Amino acid sequence: MLGTRLPMFPLSAVLFPYATMPLHVFEPRYRALMHDCLEGDPRFGVVLIERGSEVGGGDQRSDLGTRGVITRAAELPDGRWVLEVRGEVVIAVEEWLADAPYPVALVTEAEPGPRRTAPPAPPPDLTEVLAHTEQRVRRARAVLAEHGGAAALPPDFPLDGGGDADVASWQLCAAAPVNAYDAQRLLGTVGTRDRVAALAELMKEFEQDLRRLYETG
Repeated sequence: MLGTRLPMFPLSAVLFPYATMPLHVFEPRYRALMHDCLEGDPRFGVVLIERGSEVGGGDQRSDLGTRGVITRAAELPDGRWVLEVRGEVVIAVEEWLADAPYPVALVTEAEPGPRRTAPPAPPPDLTEVLAHTEQRVRRARAVLAEHGGAAALPPDFPLDGGGDADVASWQLCAAAPVNAYDAQRLLGTVGTRDRVAALAELMKEFEQDLRRLYETG
């Protein structure tokens, strides 16, 4: 299957579908990417740099990422950009093309894009799994907050996905305190149920590790 040509922005972080990410763009080739996107299609791909640096090229990039869309952008007087990007859908890189001047790839959607109609209600057991995983994410963030880490999630943090279990699962992934490589593992899960189960297990291990660290520290 021939992929769609898409500008790419390799990063040391993972963008999840339905999540937002702030970006500070200072390298000349990515400034050019921003100009091109804002003058035409505001979408580009975000992939994790598995080895190497964000600056200067020569990096080793993941072939699984997320297509994002620019939702807010401001150019600073010195030419740098500050952006907000919202994730749309998981993408698979079929082929990397020559940088011109920024990375470009042929990509396909790894999963269906955002739904245009109201999703069916999730089955009761999946609703329970989502609620259980949400509590694990909240507990992990609470433990971090107790020790000066990331802030706890507010009670009204929107994790319901508007009734869409798939959206809620991605929102939980974005809210969870996971490192880039665990985030990449979550991005590669297929299906809502497997994604939520993988996240619940990661949060269980994370909370156990934190408590051991703080109890012995």
